[in-house]
Amino acid sequence: MRRTTRVLTAGLLAAAAAFGPAALAVADDEAPTEAGTAFRTAVAIEQGEKATADASTGDYLYWQFPAGAGQRPTVKATVTLPETSARHGSATWRLDVFDGLRRRQACTSGRPTQRASGQAATVDLTCTLRTVRPWAERWANDPLPGAYYIRLTVTDAPERDLGLPVKAAVEATAEDMGGERAEGGELGAPLHAKAVTEPDSGWNGSWFSSRWGWTVGGAVLGALAAIGGYTLTRHPRRR
Repeated sequence: MRRTTRVLTAGLLAAAAAFGPAALAVADDEAPTEAGTAFRTAVAIEQGEKATADASTGDYLYWQFPAGAGQRPTVKATVTLPETSARHGSATWRLDVFDGLRRRQACTSGRPTQRASGQAATVDLTCTLRTVRPWAERWANDPLPGAYYIRLTVTDAPERDLGLPVKAAVEATAEDMGGERAEGGELGAPLHAKAVTEPDSGWNGSWFSSRWGWTVGGAVLGALAAIGGYTLTRHPRRR
């Protein structure tokens, strides 16, 4: 009996050791289900992670995500609106993105401002930023490596609709632009990046860039042309 008890206990401990880390990993991989109410309380999310939050119409919702040099970030947001029977008219929603210095960054494409009719069930917003640079002059407003803040709120709504419940979902992704702008230097440290995770390619981007691709491709084509010319010269065609 004692031996059986010891075997069962060992088996339970082994199972706990095996499944414990997995359970923690699953918990860690869960996307955030809340948002901050200011820059200081912005909830950190990772690239490609879809975060959600229950809020009220009129609330300011904040998240933050990382972006490194050579990446072009895109932020998408969807707001599930209150029941149409509870609303008293249309409302305008706005999506803003700020860098680590809290400078608002311009959207190069997308629709960061949308007006939802009184009958709409949801409203979708998007904002694609410029490619993040590894460094910039002090006077420039270029996007730099580090944390980026997302702010979502309603800017125009009937006063009686303020406070009605909404559900927000946001996702930040980044396209690797190949390092066309990765020259001139790099920042000593990312802008306000304590709360977010460093991108896989690093804050200053990977060493590989499209310039390397063009250089290698050109070298290969040049070598092939040289070999072809030599072959034609060495072995002229017979008529």
